[in-house]
Amino acid sequence: MSTKHIIAAAIAALVFSLGAKAQTNVQTFYDFGKDRQYVTTTFEMFKADKFGDSFFFIDHYFTTKEQRPDVASAINGSYFEVERGINFWQESGMKDFSLHLEYDGTTWGQGTWCFGAKYFFHSQDFSKTLSLYAMYETFRGFGKADIPVKFTAVWGINNLFGVNGLTFKGFADFWGNNTLWADGSVTKWTFLTEPQLWMNLGSLFDGHLDIGGEIELSYNFAGNKGFMCNPCAGLRWAF
Repeated sequence: MSTKHIIAAAIAALVFSLGAKAQTNVQTFYDFGKDRQYVTTTFEMFKADKFGDSFFFIDHYFTTKEQRPDVASAINGSYFEVERGINFWQESGMKDFSLHLEYDGTTWGQGTWCFGAKYFFHSQDFSKTLSLYAMYETFRGFGKADIPVKFTAVWGINNLFGVNGLTFKGFADFWGNNTLWADGSVTKWTFLTEPQLWMNLGSLFDGHLDIGGEIELSYNFAGNKGFMCNPCAGLRWAF
């Protein structure tokens, strides 16, 4: 499970209305999917500046000895992304367009550089946001792609249905990814989306704690051929 790019709604609103204050949070999910039943912890940071913006996250996956008897540590693997948006023209008519650079890496030896661009859409009060990315990817370590491109959409809606503190956010990724399966077939692309729904508990925890979850929907992802649906329940603490 990757909670990639969960920076859209609340963070975008704060960045544009309050300036370049860094936003950091930690999320913990329990995955109810078939053959999953494990915990993932995610750390995220986003910060805007006069030259663009920076973002990173890292996922740690926790499993039991029964699930991964070959792993000595409680953390059986980690996935991370480090991203930089370049935008020197924030006062111009092209302020919503940025150049984009990212590196996606794992503790099991795979990684890829992505180069491209992002366009940011938003409502007047930034309560609704949408970012669209188009990138070229180059694999390092294991893996390759005959179609070396990656497309990403990131969205966020604050106060969904007029309910104060209810947020709908998430991302969708589509990328080239050559995979040879046990039956001898080969697929050349992968899809992943993780829509999330969060409810802020307000004054109970001084506005820092959200309760909610996500549904991971994927196709040809993480060693699983075809479609998968993995619901998750989670907590999120914003610093």
